[in-house]
Amino acid sequence: MTVQELDFLFPFIVLTYGVMMSFVLHNKKLMKLAHERFPQHLVQQMETSKYLALFCLVTGTLWSLQNLWL
Repeated sequence: MTVQELDFLFPFIVLTYGVMMSFVLHNKKLMKLAHERFPQHLVQQMETSKYLALFCLVTGTLWSLQNLWL
């Protein structure tokens, strides 16, 4: 994998993380399941990364669109 390929793929990785984490953190059923099955410190860590997920969602979207546009 060359640097140019990695440079093209990285925004999509950021976008994928943002989409998945935002979906999980904003889905009440999944968060209820997480509270039941995960240790408390892991749920707390997931909830604190809510703003990071939203940032990655917005940034990844704009960055991916820029890569596709150019």
